[in-house]
Amino acid sequence: MKFSHYPSVLTIAGSDSGGGAGIQADLKTFSALGCFGTSAITAITVQNTMGVTGIHSIPANIVQGQIVAVMDDIKPSAIKIGMVHSTELAEAISDTLQAYQNTPVIFDPVMVATSGDKLIREDTVSVLKTALFPLMTLVTPNLDEAEILTGQRITNLEEMRTAAKALLQTGCTAVLLKGGHLKGRRLYDVYVSTQGEEQIFESDFIESENVHGTGCTLSSAIAAYLALGEELPEAIALARTYVHNAILHGKDVKTGHGHGPLNHFFNPFKLHIHEMD
Repeated sequence: MKFSHYPSVLTIAGSDSGGGAGIQADLKTFSALGCFGTSAITAITVQNTMGVTGIHSIPANIVQGQIVAVMDDIKPSAIKIGMVHSTELAEAISDTLQAYQNTPVIFDPVMVATSGDKLIREDTVSVLKTALFPLMTLVTPNLDEAEILTGQRITNLEEMRTAAKALLQTGCTAVLLKGGHLKGRRLYDVYVSTQGEEQIFESDFIESENVHGTGCTLSSAIAAYLALGEELPEAIALARTYVHNAILHGKDVKTGHGHGPLNHFFNPFKLHIHEMD
């Protein structure tokens, strides 16, 4: 007997009250790409376009409960992880995901907000690498995060390649090192995998103040495309195109007084429906 279902994705991340990043950006991205979004909230941030003024952590057992409730019932085809700001949460998420190792996981190791506010405790960085990275299908740090994770200064494309390969040594399957902070006419992201793959993704730089949540959106889009059946390199390429267009269509819109959001719904899809036996 055949039945229909929506391709679904789980985001494990923090809530952004301003709506531009975190859980809110993830769910918007899933919806815009035609996937059914689910969530496990790790923290509630007091946040708007100007910055972050407070973080309230969700107890680790509640985060675990949210993940299990979704995974055992709805059974998402992909998982995206964002803000994991404490060692307790990192270890709890790692323990919980051990039971779901057949599901691809994209980890955007959020450490600093677009406003410059820090979103992670100092003692958590090493635990992310030892507890979470080995379970990850893809890790997507930006340059600031990669410098924290590797201890290396990154100022050009060659140093990006070196840092990306260094991050592979943590046990993750693949790394996409995002070079958006190297301002120039062209943007470069470096993809490397344990299978020996290496690819440089390029795109034009768009001048915009509305880039809050770009990293969250990219990692969520990659997860969504995996849930839709794409292979990882193609999912990355499609996700980058989606983010590029979301920035382009939102660059002239004023939301708040600081770093505004992307236009996630510049060309939304209806929910996809897949048939299964």
